[in-house]
Order: sequence, then C-alpha cells, then structure tokens
Amino acid sequence: MRKPDSIIGRDLEWQVLERFLRDSGDATLKIGIVSGRRRAGKTHLLTAAAKAVGGLYHVCVQEEGDLSARARFASGISAHGGIAGASTADWESLLTSALEVAARTTPGGRPPLLIIDEFPYAMAKAPHLPGILQLLYDRAQRGEAPGGRVILCGSSLSVMRELLSGTKPLRGRAMVDLKLGPLDYRQTAELWGIADAETNLKVHSCVGGYPGYKRLIDRVPHNPAEFEQWVPDTLLSTGFGAFTTAEVDYLLREDPRITDRSAYHDVLGAIARGSTTLAKIGAETGRSKDAVRPLLSTLEASSYVARRPDLVRGRSSIAVRDPIIRFDRLITAPRAGQLELGRSVQVWNAMRDTFRSQILGPHFEELSREWVHRFAPDELDRPEGFGEVGTGNVHDNAGRAKFEVDVLAVEGKTVNFIGEAKATGQRQGAAALARLQEIRDALARLGYRTDRAVLGVFSLTGFSPDLTAAAAHDPAVALVGLDRLYSG
Repeated sequence: MRKPDSIIGRDLEWQVLERFLRDSGDATLKIGIVSGRRRAGKTHLLTAAAKAVGGLYHVCVQEEGDLSARARFASGISAHGGIAGASTADWESLLTSALEVAARTTPGGRPPLLIIDEFPYAMAKAPHLPGILQLLYDRAQRGEAPGGRVILCGSSLSVMRELLSGTKPLRGRAMVDLKLGPLDYRQTAELWGIADAETNLKVHSCVGGYPGYKRLIDRVPHNPAEFEQWVPDTLLSTGFGAFTTAEVDYLLREDPRITDRSAYHDVLGAIARGSTTLAKIGAETGRSKDAVRPLLSTLEASSYVARRPDLVRGRSSIAVRDPIIRFDRLITAPRAGQLELGRSVQVWNAMRDTFRSQILGPHFEELSREWVHRFAPDELDRPEGFGEVGTGNVHDNAGRAKFEVDVLAVEGKTVNFIGEAKATGQRQGAAALARLQEIRDALARLGYRTDRAVLGVFSLTGFSPDLTAAAAHDPAVALVGLDRLYSG
C-alpha cells in the first residue's frame, strides 16, 4: 500500500494505517479511531487509504436528520457495491450491509474496509451508534457478524476522545487511536512550495502546519515582499475563506462543549497577549479562577492551547498552540471594525510591529525548540536525543542573577541543550554565547550535570564574525540561522 505523492509527510500515520489494513489472518472486526482538528488533512489521508484497498468511504453531514443520514449512507453503500438500494431500517442493518459490500469490493489479501468520516455528526442524531458498533464487534469475535476494519474519524476532538473513555461502549475495542496534528515546519515548507526560509517562517507563524489552508488560498507568497501583500489580501480580507476570525469561529464550533464562544475568545485573547497563568487569565478577562478553569480545560482538550513546561522550576505556562488563533486574537480581532470597511492594508501597516514582537518572535522560539526536539538529534550527531525540550527560569542565588532560557533540553538532572533564540534585526554576537555560558555555570551550581550541553544560538539575521569564529573552534556551540533551521 504505497502512500500517494500528493500526501506531504504523514509517513508514520500511513505506516499505522497500512499495518491496520494488512491481512493478519484475523477475520474478526477491528476498529480504528482517527481524529484531528479541521484542516489537518484527515480526509485526504483516509480517502487515499480507501482507494488503495478498495474500501467504502462515507462522510457524515453536520445538522442532518437521522432518517436522511441513514438514507444517504444506504445510497453510498449501494453506489459502492453496484447493488440495489440498501435498507435504511436501522443503523445495525446499514453497518452490517456496509461491511458485507466492502468485503465484495476489496481485493483478495486485504480485509474489507469501512471508513465513516465526521462520525460525531452522525452521533449527534444517533447517540447509540457506538453501542451498535460494540454489538457488531462482539458478535464478530464469535463469528456471528461480518469482520473487517472500521475507521471512525472526526474533527471534534472532545467527542472522539470520549469514544474510548471510561465505560463507553468502544473502550478497549479500538486497535488504532491515531491523532493527526499539524505537519512539522519543514514539511509545511514543502507543502507550500516556498523556497525562501524567511517567508516560510512568516507564513508558518500565521497559519501553522495545517494542509487544509493551502486549498483556501489562491496565491502563495515566495519572498518577504510578497508576504507583506499576502497578509492583507488573504488573512485580513473578510471576503476570503482564510479570513482568520471566520476561521476561528469555525474551529470553535467543532466542539459541542463550546456554546458561549465569546468567553473562549476572551480567554484565547488573554493568553495570546501574554497572560500565561490561570490567575492572570482570570484577572484580564474579569472571571474567577473557577470560571476560567473549565474553559481552559476545553481549549487544551481541543489542542488550541498548551502548557509549556519550565524544566527548571517544575512549573508550566499556558500558550496559544494554534498559530491562526494567535494571529486572529492579536491582529485581526482588535481591528475587526476597520477590516469590515475593507481597510486591510491600513490595518496591517498599523499592526506590523505587533506581528513581529508578539507573533514572529515567539514563533521563532517555538520552531527553535522544535528543531532541538525533532531534527537536532540527527544533525548534531546525538541520535539518542536531547530529552525533554522546553524553557527554563534559572535563579542563580550565588551570582544573584535570573535568566530566562528560550530553549532548554533536560534529561533528569542532565542538561543537554541551552539555547537563545532572537528574532531581532541585529545579528547575534559573542555576547549571546557568553550569556549561555553563564547560564550553563548557574545550572551546574544548582546541581545539574552540564558537561555535554550544547550551547545553541538561533538568529533570524545571522551571526557576527566573532561569534562565528568562536563557534568554529568549539564543537559544543551550534549556530542555527534560518537556512539551517529549514534545510539542516
């Protein structure tokens, strides 16, 4: 089962699907769960898998009544199998028919495959569907129902996670639980077809690594000058599908728990502006901690925000994980009235400094941490990896100094990487390396082992001659500019 060239990345995910769909000699029913937020490329991946093995692919429709949903599913079964109309009497009969039809259309050597995409939409009108699947699963184990492979897919992360939780019917019955996140930033560059590293960084800081956004945009920037026009023409244009406020509303509607979207907008805005703790979010939004906590829990479960670990102090800070949400809360939402008047160019001119300081700079730090986690083990010849990657606040009581560390990799009490990432217009110089050496010494005084720590300096605009010379004579120093960040 060869992965199509049109699918960028997703090698591990394809391998999981290939193994799941391989004939293992077990003719019973096996269930797989695939989830991921909108625009992650789930449908592209699953339709390719269905095509590769002759499987039956069916997508559910939002806000469709149960009767019409069953009728449409029956029509899809009939069309796939080239048979007369399937019965719409009940979901049990439909699912049984779907597996039987898939068995007749799947080539020999493969188990039959049924994919139900956007499964939560069907569940909204037929909440008993997981129970029916449990019934078919249990019967198939006894040879009393058709076997094969069933993949349930959905964009509502909370609903998909609930399928396998606690005492739910499918608990313990799913062989695969595949979660599709964004592509990594190098795969995203390949997806967009942008050769310039600076432009790649800027586009990624706006929309992240979600393949679906490429289909919404008719023109891709290929250099920084084109990017300056691309933002007001696409992300800030109310008439296009990539208008960020409309997109964020669309994302939040996917989770049935998010009913008061204004409250979630407030919380996301506070986090994007730098409120990184529960107390600070509550203070900025005028809500108590108890009121903020469930909102934050939902946003974390939906992968829209995440906790960034402080690897020294054992704490964590809250950050917006999804770039397009961060861009919307910081750039689009504050000037929504002007954008409705078509003043996107003027708004972008006014908000450009905000973009550089509150979006581009923090995003460059995030990609620097991702480089250490994902690519540095191979590129720095440390195949065992660098351990957990995050940030750190180092309080050196002996030297009476405090350091904020942008990039820190720790394994137990061993520090493997200390890095500084600056998205300024000035080249990084020897002072940056001296600061990292101070941090290394401070960590040693705190009881950490630092003798194998790599000192990494990350820069958007290059490095001074004295820093370049120092790095050339010290194998423990890594200079990572944009070209190295993107191409190794």
